Amino acid sequence: MRLSDRVTAGIDSPMARAYDGLASAAGRRPLLDVARAAPAYPPAPEVVEHAAAVAADARYAAQAGLPHLREAFAADLRADHGGDVGPDDLVVTAGCNQAFCLAVDSLCGPGDEVVVARPTYFNHAMWLRMRGIEPVTLEPDADLVPRAADAEALISPRTRAIVLVTPGNPSGVEVPPDELAAFADLARRHDLALLLDETYRAFRATPAHTLYSAPDWRETVVGLHSFSKDLALAGYRVGALVGGGALRRQALKLFDCVAIGAPRIGQEAAWAGLTKAQAWRAERAAEVGARREAFAAAMAERPGGFELLAIGGFFAWVRHPRTDAGTPDVVQALLSEQDVLVMAGTDFQAVDDGAMRVSVGNLSVADLDDLMTRLREFGG
Repeated sequence: MRLSDRVTAGIDSPMARAYDGLASAAGRRPLLDVARAAPAYPPAPEVVEHAAAVAADARYAAQAGLPHLREAFAADLRADHGGDVGPDDLVVTAGCNQAFCLAVDSLCGPGDEVVVARPTYFNHAMWLRMRGIEPVTLEPDADLVPRAADAEALISPRTRAIVLVTPGNPSGVEVPPDELAAFADLARRHDLALLLDETYRAFRATPAHTLYSAPDWRETVVGLHSFSKDLALAGYRVGALVGGGALRRQALKLFDCVAIGAPRIGQEAAWAGLTKAQAWRAERAAEVGARREAFAAAMAERPGGFELLAIGGFFAWVRHPRTDAGTPDVVQALLSEQDVLVMAGTDFQAVDDGAMRVSVGNLSVADLDDLMTRLREFGG
C-alpha cells in the first residue's frame, strides 16, 4: 500500500517519543515526571460517583452533546466571561484537540494559511501540516506575549484563521484580555476566525476575557475547551467547541464521519464536575497557583544555572545552562543523569533557544525541593 505523503512527512508525537525514551532513565532515583501536561490527581469523588451511576447507559448521546452538559458549560462560560453564549453555541467533542481539528477542517483547505504564535502547541502544527495547511509563525514580544499589531503583517489572501493558546502551552504565558480583544478586532476586520484554545483557563492568573459580549462574536471567535485539566478527566476525552451556527454545522458534518459524537460517560463526568464539584475545582486551581508561585520563588536562585523565562497556567518555560549541546540532547541528559523527564522547547518551535517546558502543576512541595536539588547537580 502507499501511505499519505502529508502524513508520512509529519513528525511523530513528541509526547509519545518522550515517554518511549524512559528506558534510558538513570534509575538511581524515582522518576520526576514534569513532562505530563495533565493533572496527576484523580477526579473529584462526586464525579467518580456520578460516572459509576450512569455507566450502564451506553447509548449514543445527542451529536452536539448532552443537553444538560451544554447548559451547564454555557452557564460556566457566562459566569466567567459574560456575554450571551448559550447551549446552542456549543459542540461537545472528544477532547480539545478534536475541537481544534473540527474547527480547522471547517475553515481551511490545502494551500490555506493559519497564523500561530511561537512557541506553538505541537499538535496544532502537526494537524495543520498534515492537512496541507501552512502554519505561519507569529513571533512574540520579549515577554513571550503575541501581539495583534505584529500579526497583521502576516495576513495574506490565503489566511483563514489565527490560533492563540492562553494560558500558553508550552510557555504558560497568558494573553491579556485587551490583547485578545485586539486579536478579535483584527480577525473581524480581515474576515478571519480567531481560534482561542483555553484548555488551561481554570488555572489563569489574569482576568477572563469578555469576547462573548460582542454582539457579533459568533462571526469571528471560536472557543476551544477541555475538561481534561481543571476536572482531571483526561482519559474520559471530553472537550468543547464554541462558535456560531455556520461553523458548528460544518463541524458536525465532520464529527459524524469521525466519531459521531463524544463519549456519553465523559460528558456525564464533565457535567458532574461543573455542577457538583465547584469547590473541589476551585481548590485544585488554587493548588496549581500555589505550585506556580513556589516554583517561581525557587527558580529565582537559578539552580544549576537554569533560568525561568515565563510561567503561567500549568507550565513554566525554562532555559537550560548548557551552551555546548542542543536542547534535545540536554533533555536526554537530564533523564539519563538525573531521572528528570521534561519536554524540549524544540518540540514546540523550529528554533533552539535552550528552552524546556516544565509542568509545574504536578509538583508537590517535596517534588519541587527534589527537582531543585537535581537541577543544581546537573548544572554543576
